[in-house]
Amino acid sequence: MDQAPGSPQGPEEQRPQDAQSLPVCYRHPDRETGVRCTRCERPICPECMVSASVGFQCPECVRGGSGTGHTPTAAQPRTIAGGTVAADPRLVTKILIGLCVAFYLVQLTVGDQFTDHLDLVGKVSDNGFPPYDGVSAGQWYRLLTAMFLHASPIHIIFNMMSLWWIGGPLEAALGRARYLALYFVSGLAGSALTYLLGAPNQASLGASGAIFGLFGATAVLMRRLRYDMRPVIALLVINLIFTFGWANIAWQAHIGGLVAGVITGYAMVHAPRERRALIQYGTCAVVLVIVVVLTLIRTAQLS
Repeated sequence: MDQAPGSPQGPEEQRPQDAQSLPVCYRHPDRETGVRCTRCERPICPECMVSASVGFQCPECVRGGSGTGHTPTAAQPRTIAGGTVAADPRLVTKILIGLCVAFYLVQLTVGDQFTDHLDLVGKVSDNGFPPYDGVSAGQWYRLLTAMFLHASPIHIIFNMMSLWWIGGPLEAALGRARYLALYFVSGLAGSALTYLLGAPNQASLGASGAIFGLFGATAVLMRRLRYDMRPVIALLVINLIFTFGWANIAWQAHIGGLVAGVITGYAMVHAPRERRALIQYGTCAVVLVIVVVLTLIRTAQLS
């Protein structure tokens, strides 16, 4: 039966607003809470609480850097690897593609004189006698610069398409800094293995080592997220078939980049949150130490 207007409510329906009532969260008025921000003293519910050195703070105080709690970036959304979510999640990939295209245009304009000074070669000279060019002659920069050179239009087109398809989503998943570290660590590992195992006078160039590293990290990420692994495995197998079945392909760069990408990618997505940055960048440092060791070994052999 409906209650007549003006009739008194029963005790079970009464909800007096007295001193016993809890305040409501300033961001969620439908939620009562007994916790207040230690800085501004506004009531906050569990969803709005940000742990500080003493008590909790509200999101506004955290973003403003007030008090002794977290830094203003503490409330920013993070990727699965702990990176900051960027407005343009493919910016680094676009820059890398732009650099490779710019280098290739310079190669077409200047010719072999430009390419021969920057490609990866162990030890070579014009007449077989000193002075020598190459990594063994102290030109270690070739391990890096070779990653931005390409031998033909089909070479750069295939690599840049792969970089866009694989690199873009991976950059969004890792964050810019971690993605860039993965790219260069993988590329340098591929260059080091090529230098170690390849013929000293055989030039090598291309972004394939770094891209294979992205392949490996993508496989690790998909397994971490429990996605269907079959597409990436099939694509990887096809690329490995081309690697070993096609002439004039530096398989060492592909394998070196792939192994470095798997190792680094595993550290990126599996590192525990409390020591995440230390493990991630520590792994990158270890891989770079291995690159230096391999380079020193081969340099000693060729000296």
